[in-house]
Amino acid sequence: MPKITIPIGEKELIIETGKVAKQASGSVMATFEGSTVLATVCYSENEIDGLDYVPLQVEYNEKYYAAGKIPGGFLKREGRPKDKEILVSRLIDRPMRPLFYKEFKRDIQIVPTVLSSDQINPPDIVAMIAASAAVVVSDIPFNGPVGSVRMCYFNDEFIVNPTFQQIAESKLEIIVAGTSDGITMVEGGAHEVSEDLMIQAIDKASEYIKIICDAQKELASIAGKEKALLKSEKNDFPLYSEVWDFAHDKYLTACFLAGKIERNKAKSAVKSTTLKYFEEKYPDEQAALKSGISKVIEDLEYKILREAIIKENKRSDGRKTDQIRPIECEVGVLSRTHGSALFTRGETQALAVTTLGTVSDEQMFDDIDGDKHYNNFMLHYNFPPFSVGEKGNLSTGRREIGHGHLAMRAISAVVPEKEKFPYTIRVVSEILESNGSSSMATVCGSTLALLDAGVPIKKPVAGIAMGLISEDGKTEILSDILGEEDHFGDMDFKVAGTEDGITAFQMDIKISNVTSDLMKRALEQARVGRLHILGIMNATLSKERAEISELAPQILTMTVDADKIGAVIGTGGKTIKGISEKSESTVNIDDKGKIIIFGKNKEKAEEAKQLILSVIEEPEPGKIYKGIVKKVMEFGAFVEILPGKEGLCHISKLSFDHVNAVTDVVSENQELLVKLMEVDRMGRLNLSHIDAVDPEAASKRRLSASHPQGDGDSRDHREKRDFHGNSGRRNSPGGGFSRRNN
Repeated sequence: MPKITIPIGEKELIIETGKVAKQASGSVMATFEGSTVLATVCYSENEIDGLDYVPLQVEYNEKYYAAGKIPGGFLKREGRPKDKEILVSRLIDRPMRPLFYKEFKRDIQIVPTVLSSDQINPPDIVAMIAASAAVVVSDIPFNGPVGSVRMCYFNDEFIVNPTFQQIAESKLEIIVAGTSDGITMVEGGAHEVSEDLMIQAIDKASEYIKIICDAQKELASIAGKEKALLKSEKNDFPLYSEVWDFAHDKYLTACFLAGKIERNKAKSAVKSTTLKYFEEKYPDEQAALKSGISKVIEDLEYKILREAIIKENKRSDGRKTDQIRPIECEVGVLSRTHGSALFTRGETQALAVTTLGTVSDEQMFDDIDGDKHYNNFMLHYNFPPFSVGEKGNLSTGRREIGHGHLAMRAISAVVPEKEKFPYTIRVVSEILESNGSSSMATVCGSTLALLDAGVPIKKPVAGIAMGLISEDGKTEILSDILGEEDHFGDMDFKVAGTEDGITAFQMDIKISNVTSDLMKRALEQARVGRLHILGIMNATLSKERAEISELAPQILTMTVDADKIGAVIGTGGKTIKGISEKSESTVNIDDKGKIIIFGKNKEKAEEAKQLILSVIEEPEPGKIYKGIVKKVMEFGAFVEILPGKEGLCHISKLSFDHVNAVTDVVSENQELLVKLMEVDRMGRLNLSHIDAVDPEAASKRRLSASHPQGDGDSRDHREKRDFHGNSGRRNSPGGGFSRRNN
């Protein structure tokens, strides 16, 4: 079977074709160390008329058997795509989609399937290369191939295609894809790295990408199918020039009106006017007019916007190329949430809301990369259709998952460690308006919402979306791009970070002449813009609130000595469960004695803490306790003053008045204020109610009892004698009748 071997760093990638899935249009098996991916591509038989885009569908999927695992859940089979599979599908789609030909006009489906995973080497990069190779050897016209690598900065050196462990310990992790002509996509995260380090990583990646692309071309020369012919699509709209001339000036005016809504209405009006005019002038050409005029209008906007930027340094909303839209920040906008912020930049607006939870709210996810993972920081991005003035589906799509992941990666670098801030944190960004850069507005809004919730993030993070227009040998870099600048521009890249460095980076390039020097210029302009945005954010709120919201769960931590752990837990967990139930809190203790209390509010958390302290507290003679009567006897009551610690309050110490029966004074489960008078040598506790309620009167009573008048004993002594008979010394209150419940 045709096979090629590609050296990548100190390892090898092996790609073979013609062995399996031979009925697909193209299929390859790619193996990198212990990770193997089967990638196939198929397309529909019939052409789709009137199609002006590439109908590409990428379905990356991971089989649990690849790692020797059985899926969790009731069904025990792989189900709907997990977020990770969707994110990898997007990584494959973005660099490949621009290289397909619109003229092919067929649905295309690429299915990379992970068949084997050593849980050491990530299979996603293998899938990206395999997907490209499958198309290269197929009969589908493709202006590829595409090469992909992951670059990390680990131990002060760059590593290509690192292991999971190396990724976890790296300062920088990016995925870079491109063709033999240049880089087309970059995505990744970092821990506040410099722009120079980012450029070095991209340059290093480009060396491997060229090697990978050359190897795929070699495979195609050995085993590739003959490419299908494309239908030549000449500009056969005979009225193209006439429509252009009629609409040009009108559309030129519409393109530079203030406000997105006003511009869009004016553009639609020009299009409607043009269509109506030519339908009346050429009634026999109506079938071709609608699609023909739409093509002319799109070409008009492309040329008008780009020429204005290149020749006049003028953008559709009137800004200069390096100018940021007006920014407004507001925090604490929602009264019942734990933290909230409204971030508005021009006509893009994000409402970010932070919710704090307990360890039970952590997200558990299971995949083939290793054991189950628990995530205590989540960021979710919602893009409802009303944000762009439309109606539509409110369900979460791939775009929402991708944008949310980018924003989460940007902020993850500054989220406090679980040991320092043991909360589960969820941030939700609701995009209320959108005209470009909503994912970066999410980064800014989320930072403010976290600070408003009292989360001690290490530093504020801001994000900015940049663009590029390259025309006739001239280039202009655009800061804070609009939606139309993204659509008609040559590059869209988003940079998020702190004042000290980059934390997330995403770039898609549509042209091949983007040099390292140009990227350096763009990154420097992005840095200046990011610092400008951070300055406005910091003026609103630069540090976390002193205290978290009263509405948020309260988490308290404490440590007990190792020999007290058993007392806190109790037999069969009885004590710790009782504390949790009584305080309506969750109490966790580890084998080192560290206790974390999750209370639904501050009062409940403090109650749990006091209950724990009472468990580990040793009874202190002379101290007054609010106890619970556990058992009533003829001679007194056993009272629990601390969890598991009971003492006897003798009948003579229950009241200053004569007591005929203990039940006349107290009953079981009654609260009773008692003073611990003594802990005898056997550890028994002697309690007194009268000394707790009126110490002076109790003292006088004892003094009177020690100096009886006349021939009779004091009432106290008579009561003892009446109950104990001749054994009064042994069973007297001083004798220490006590019951301990440990």
